[in-house]
Amino acid sequence: MKVPLLDLIAQYARIKNEVLAQVNEVLDSQRCIGGPKVEQLEKAVAAASDCRFAVGVASGTDALLNCLMSMEIGPGDEVITTPFTFFATAGVIWRVGAKPVFVDIDPRTYNINPGLIEAAVTPKTRAIMPVHLFGQMADMDPIMAVAQRHGLPVIEDAAQSITSVYKGRKAGSIGTCGCLSFFPSKNLGGIGDGGMVVTNDEALYHRLFIMRTHGMEPKYYHKYVGGNFRLDPIQAAALLAKLPHLDAWSEGRRRNAAYYNRRFAGTIVKTPYTMPDCVTVVNQYVIRAPRRDELLAHLQAKQIGCEVYYPLPLHLQECFASLGYKTGDFPEAEKAAKEVIALPVYPELTDDMKNYVADTILGFYS
Repeated sequence: MKVPLLDLIAQYARIKNEVLAQVNEVLDSQRCIGGPKVEQLEKAVAAASDCRFAVGVASGTDALLNCLMSMEIGPGDEVITTPFTFFATAGVIWRVGAKPVFVDIDPRTYNINPGLIEAAVTPKTRAIMPVHLFGQMADMDPIMAVAQRHGLPVIEDAAQSITSVYKGRKAGSIGTCGCLSFFPSKNLGGIGDGGMVVTNDEALYHRLFIMRTHGMEPKYYHKYVGGNFRLDPIQAAALLAKLPHLDAWSEGRRRNAAYYNRRFAGTIVKTPYTMPDCVTVVNQYVIRAPRRDELLAHLQAKQIGCEVYYPLPLHLQECFASLGYKTGDFPEAEKAAKEVIALPVYPELTDDMKNYVADTILGFYS
């Protein structure tokens, strides 16, 4: 049996007519920059995130970059974040000329360890950027407490966690702003790149809004130097077709995760941990496994899709060598990088496919 890590063709087959109808409206109107589809999606995603405002942008990376630029974070500044995440989190900090300051992770959730953040705060710290990794939000209450003590904004990197819940509050609604990605593999994925910033801060919303079009307001008058961060209306149209299905898709992922949890209970396979009072959207189902690289090769040989998120923590990436970090600085992130592996969890998985994945893993260890 062949089980891909993600099957977007299966998803599209069920909603093809809905997507095409929305996209054709854009093509028929020839409103190919901005327009009503982008505005409709912004309102719908803001509501789904329990936020007052949303600004559609060209990618999750641009969402983060727009936030940093709108907060005027730049050379000489520091931003505290995690070394165990996708590159964009630290890459945008570097791109504005600021310094990423890494803090180790909680080994249970893989998210930034709140208890280590305060020690990393310096007079140069301008923001904290927690990442809600693999579909589960970081432990936000203690993070917000540190931020409030030091007067720091909190930029939630919620690229993998749209509509995930922490103690009754949605991703993006707790910090100063939240950054979403609509990369095709996300729970709410487009047909190309796309992203959004959600916030309850009206002044920040206005700045984000004009920064995405070169800092222009009104037309041809520029108070700031922004960027071309606009969300394509074709992407907005496709996402409007998909958004009504998001909750059901995330629930399907949770059901599949629960199945794996039952199958791996009491075995050598360590299943994901979900914090109390939290709801994960399971963007990835990530296990810890002994002999991880051997298991990876075994699954690939059995035509089971799998992926290592992430094989090299950011503090050890060559491009950040000048920051002076070395092996051993963040042992939990480094240990996770050697042990984690993501399994297929998308909602279209059949029972036979899930059985095959679980049987193959348990067979490998037996």
